[in-house]
Amino acid sequence: MFLLNNHPDHRQPLIEEDAATLGLAGAWEAERFLAARDNHAETPLHALPALARELGIGTLHVKDEGKRLGLGSFKALGGAYAVMHLVLEEAGRRLGRAVAVEELHKPEVKAIAAQMTFACATDGNHGRSVAQGAGLVGAHSVIFVHSGVSNERVAAIARFGAEMVRVAGDYDQSVREAARVAAERGWTVVSDTSWPGYERIPGLVMQGYTVIVREALRRLPEPPTHIFLQAGVGGFAAAVAGHLAIMLGEDRPTVIVVEPARAACVYETAKAGRPVTIAHSKPTVMAMLECYEPSLVAWRVLSRIGDAFMTVDEEDAVSVMNRLARPSGNDPAIVSGESGGAGLAGLIRAAGDRKMRAALGLDGNSRVLIINSEGATDPGRYAELVGMAPDEVANARLPA
Repeated sequence: MFLLNNHPDHRQPLIEEDAATLGLAGAWEAERFLAARDNHAETPLHALPALARELGIGTLHVKDEGKRLGLGSFKALGGAYAVMHLVLEEAGRRLGRAVAVEELHKPEVKAIAAQMTFACATDGNHGRSVAQGAGLVGAHSVIFVHSGVSNERVAAIARFGAEMVRVAGDYDQSVREAARVAAERGWTVVSDTSWPGYERIPGLVMQGYTVIVREALRRLPEPPTHIFLQAGVGGFAAAVAGHLAIMLGEDRPTVIVVEPARAACVYETAKAGRPVTIAHSKPTVMAMLECYEPSLVAWRVLSRIGDAFMTVDEEDAVSVMNRLARPSGNDPAIVSGESGGAGLAGLIRAAGDRKMRAALGLDGNSRVLIINSEGATDPGRYAELVGMAPDEVANARLPA
């Protein structure tokens, strides 16, 4: 499915609140927080000239978030950042002064953090980030997972000291249960999706993702003309697209939002022109994108900056995993999890369709940016789908 944005707000400026969240000051603060972390390292930007030639475009770059902060996903930038921010704010209130990020490990700040509990629902990656952030500051975390989250992903979160709670049903049901229990017990919900009356903390999560844009623009020879961004609830796509629009203005890239056909809540929202909750379908292999209700903040941004919305199928995602593991020519091998390559799957589908190419202005001069949003966050599942262990791909340049 493919749809150009015909919303009345398309190409209108971001509202003041969203522009502040995703603007330069917020991005600078996110980078400052990131620099304070011991395991911070910029993630690589790979050029894939052989694949670009195959697709009939000028250049193709992949920003690889597969090793971000030891969590294997871009989500490491959002949940942990929000937790750190919220602890510093609470410390500031209790101590009666501004508290800097460099003070997170001071005894008086850690004593305050130890009294705080952070909760969230997750498909895997966001919960790992919230749990890691809570562990970094000495707070508690309770992570709600639905029945479709693999035991391997649950164990990866629990390793950070989180209390794990299984919820019958899907992601959206786990979101509601996390909010309900947290309200009863006085915990702070750090969600990557938003709903009426709950927008600021998801905004902080999105603010953390702007670091990806900052790093990419510093490394790219020229700004991209197109960017294909995968979406679950839409927060990641909105954060990246929003910051690019603020940074590049009229020269911003064409933004294409890509979702699994089995969980396309943002696509259906764009089609309806308003946020909609879609019916549950069969589970998608793109488990980190399996969401049935969009984030209200994300849609507010994407209704203005998303230029097209499209879906990809199960086999498209698996094909991209294998294609990146066994690259053409001298392109580097990249470990991409089931959801990580959905943006590239969208590009490949669009590049092979004459009408989509024309609608998006994809041609031999196009400079496309893709973000590999996760590595092998479930190594067993990755090996099953690719036929190689993640380490085999990461440690060897394999022939096409």
